[in-house]
Amino acid sequence: MSDETMFVEERKVKILEYIEENKKATVAQLCDNFKVSSATIRNDLRDLESSNLILRTHGGAMLKTKTGFELESDHRQIQNLEAKREIAQTALGLIEDGDTIILDTGTTTTELSGLLNKKHNLTVVTNDLGIALLLEEFDMVNVMLMGGILRKHFHCTLTFGTTGKTMLSGLTVDKAFMGVNSFSFKKGASTPDINQAETKKLMISIAATVILLCDSSKLGQTSFAQFATIEEIDTLVTNDMQESDRKRLEESGLQIFVTNPNAQGR
Repeated sequence: MSDETMFVEERKVKILEYIEENKKATVAQLCDNFKVSSATIRNDLRDLESSNLILRTHGGAMLKTKTGFELESDHRQIQNLEAKREIAQTALGLIEDGDTIILDTGTTTTELSGLLNKKHNLTVVTNDLGIALLLEEFDMVNVMLMGGILRKHFHCTLTFGTTGKTMLSGLTVDKAFMGVNSFSFKKGASTPDINQAETKKLMISIAATVILLCDSSKLGQTSFAQFATIEEIDTLVTNDMQESDRKRLEESGLQIFVTNPNAQGR
């Protein structure tokens, strides 16, 4: 992929993030924000609409709310990257030398995996192909790659049903670091893909402690398939959270880590 093409794709992701944050945007606003022509913005919006990400309106676009939609891995990788790195750094502090852990597929867990060379004698179970390849370079980390069906364009395996239970039967891990698409009081942790949800449920079932890594853009959102209730999660690590929401979750028994406490209450 050329640098120019990469820039176009990055701009589309940034446009989508802008619309997600503001619920809608005009062409003029996007032109001013991204310093490109109206023709370029209209082309970008047309591409985003063809991918079922937004709805174009007269003079702009609005967010398309769809609980069953999920960005492919390469697009998710550059969304909210700074927040995900902060979350990963905090999550690293929850890992002790000698731990056996699960790293669920996801962009935040991928950021965390890149920090594990600072730990010793870890065993990591993962269904993420990219994480497994990265950890291959770390001498002090043993890696177990979960088998199953390859989920195309998401660089991970799906392990569910009787076969999945057989693969993981007899295993116990200290901590499961789980990625998430959406998190809410009503539905807990959820994801658009039902088979992905079943895989996550299996991961959680063999973990002594379940740690959810969730950037603030996913808080208050719901997706199609639930994989954990609030009661099934021990710890939540996020970059920002309303103080009232934090107190409510803590009253439910969750341990909360907020990486950017100065932003609370906005």
